[in-house]
Amino acid sequence: MGLALAGAVLVVATVLLPDRAEAQFGLRGGPVGVARFAVGHVIGLSRLRHSRMAVRGGRYRSAALRSQDPRGADRSQLSNPYVMRAALTAQAALAGWQGGRRPQGWWRHPDGSYGWVGPVFWPFAHDDLTNAIVFGDTTSLSLYGYGDLYAALFTPYAATELAAYTVPQGRRARKVPTAETLCEASDTGGLPVERIASAVAPNEAQRTALDELSSAWNAARDTIRTACPAQTPANAAERLGLMRERVEAMIKAIDTMEAPLSKFVGLLNDDQKARLNALANERRAALASYQSKNADKNAGKDASKDAQAAKACQADYDPISDENAQRQYEQLLQQQWPAAEIAATLHLDEVARARFEVLQDTTLRTMQTLSACPTEPAATAQARLAAVKARLQTMLQAVGAIADALDDFQADLSDEQKAGFEAIGPKRGA
Repeated sequence: MGLALAGAVLVVATVLLPDRAEAQFGLRGGPVGVARFAVGHVIGLSRLRHSRMAVRGGRYRSAALRSQDPRGADRSQLSNPYVMRAALTAQAALAGWQGGRRPQGWWRHPDGSYGWVGPVFWPFAHDDLTNAIVFGDTTSLSLYGYGDLYAALFTPYAATELAAYTVPQGRRARKVPTAETLCEASDTGGLPVERIASAVAPNEAQRTALDELSSAWNAARDTIRTACPAQTPANAAERLGLMRERVEAMIKAIDTMEAPLSKFVGLLNDDQKARLNALANERRAALASYQSKNADKNAGKDASKDAQAAKACQADYDPISDENAQRQYEQLLQQQWPAAEIAATLHLDEVARARFEVLQDTTLRTMQTLSACPTEPAATAQARLAAVKARLQTMLQAVGAIADALDDFQADLSDEQKAGFEAIGPKRGA
């Protein structure tokens, strides 16, 4: 796998729970899963490294979030849209955590953004769907997966910290955004109608279909907003429930878009379809140009790291013969899952220990099923819509499987044991 991937795994491991767990090669996600999970961190830290600068310092302001549009590249502005996103989600996520005193949280994505912001999961959900379907840009969408599922089990927030996002009180209310504010302000726009119209030059019937598609896009946004949490989740089961509702809403939103998109594309001639599909190429070219202009001295090294990390995504990659991958896998297991601590703290019997191992195994397997391996986006918007929906369905299945395993694990636990389990996550950030 190379030193780059080893470094990425160590970065991941050092911010996760420090304890030991038995590492069994070939099980619990396996080296392939760990390697592919690390790919997202290698690529994310190199290609989007400038966003790390954006999350340092500063406090969250809801007015600032409302006024910013992270789609700067869409408007031909000289800004990286992911830098703004990282800054906004980091400020919001950390405002309620540890009193906003920490410069970063362990559950952040490799680009510096956050999948969990207080009780809100996937704050830029609608925007990510637009970028992925219209522009073929799955940069942010691909980073959602195992780390977010793990954060749902071991939340970094204490109960009082989460409450600040739903019922702000006192002076702190000026610093911590409400969940409703996050859900509304983080959606930065609907379908880029005028940009599409400029590209395809629609006739009257095509323009009518495009307007219908825009309305469907707005309806999809409203569907996602309905999955905004009204109350703070009290435990891991409720957090997984929030994830399920959010992903289900995204899938329902895609279903709303599907027929109008098919109708609009069906009315276009071949030349117009080609120009519509070219929007995705323009998006990738714009981002590549930005990254090239802002490259630092390590640009060549970053490209080399990307190439090394991508080996884990090749069909013929064999982790059995890769001792480094085995070692990385064992390190991640030992440092991430506090099996011994949980067993000792909760006084688990053999049955409960076995059920916890099932929960652990089920969660770790998502490192491979929801890997961040880069894939070439489909050529058409309709094909990209289908691919995004398939990805979300895979995530929904993962959430359901983990929720079932969690239910089994906690079935015979006492209230005291359940409370002890919930306290593990917040303790790590103390």
